[in-house]
Amino acid sequence: MKRTIRLPADGFLLYIGFMKRIHLFEFEDKPWFPSFLRNPLTRLVNVMHGLANTKESLLPILDEELRLGKHKRITDFASGDGGPMIKITEELRKSGHDISLTLSDLYPNQERIDKLPPFVDYISNSVDASNPGNIEPGLRTMICSFHHLRPEMAQSVLQGFQDRLEHCVIYELSDNSSPKALWWTAIPVNIFSCLFISPLSKPFTFTQFVFTYLIPILPICFAWDGAVSNARTYTVSDLDELITPISQADYVWEKRTLHGKMKKLVLIGKPILNE
Repeated sequence: MKRTIRLPADGFLLYIGFMKRIHLFEFEDKPWFPSFLRNPLTRLVNVMHGLANTKESLLPILDEELRLGKHKRITDFASGDGGPMIKITEELRKSGHDISLTLSDLYPNQERIDKLPPFVDYISNSVDASNPGNIEPGLRTMICSFHHLRPEMAQSVLQGFQDRLEHCVIYELSDNSSPKALWWTAIPVNIFSCLFISPLSKPFTFTQFVFTYLIPILPICFAWDGAVSNARTYTVSDLDELITPISQADYVWEKRTLHGKMKKLVLIGKPILNE
């Protein structure tokens, strides 16, 4: 998307053009980032989902899309330890949907695989959303993970959903509303937030306690990743820039902006089926 400037020393890629986002690295993106730090970070993200009412925001959307598509399975990409999708699926089942959930990730959470309810399974091998391989039919979701993708990869993922005529829901818990130059101002706020919300993690392990309060690596990683996540989130106009070149007559894209404790962006893609 537009002209690019590469900075090889840091591995950063800044996209210059109409897109507002800045693509910096996140610790959780790196294959070398150890699981004893990655897993607590994903649990902290789950706490943030709870504080931001992600479940309440997504439930009516997924309920509507499941009824429209008559799906029996949700496949979630970049799941981490499951995020809010396990509780959401449980609520959907209670409301009458005969639905199961498949979790997947580029770096699967091996600790989580054997601790899931019977209606949830976790693909144990690495799954790349841009090339997922043979995945069972159903609704596709990406919950607060789409911003991890560079524009060309993000467009490739959307193109894949569209080419395979798959029904998808992409959700981002951010609005990227601050000026580009001020993205870093969230870092000190996030550090203190991590210190306060860490005990709400389930489970809050001794390892997490040590690397939060005694050796404060987790607050630094959480603060950086949180600030960068907001800077990397695609805005509504960014999504238009991704979708417009790939649009086709047998598939429709719908964008929604939700308001509440935090601003949320939703992108829904679905095939136009002939009755």
